[in-house]
Amino acid sequence: MKIAVDLTKCQNHGQCTYSASEVFSLDDNGELSFRAVAKDEYVSGELPGSVAEDVEEAIDVCPVQAIRQVD
Repeated sequence: MKIAVDLTKCQNHGQCTYSASEVFSLDDNGELSFRAVAKDEYVSGELPGSVAEDVEEAIDVCPVQAIRQVD
């Protein structure tokens, strides 16, 4: 499983961090930590199967639907 986060949509609500803290985190400024490595879109590497259920929940709870699963 891989994910993409549309950083132009993301508003740093942080709901994903509650669902999948192994994958998502906020920096000291309250912004999604992926902003440090990507400008418009962050695409993950292959995520371990052990986090799949949590990541699917993060996708569902994102209030602006900025997270999606990619192939």
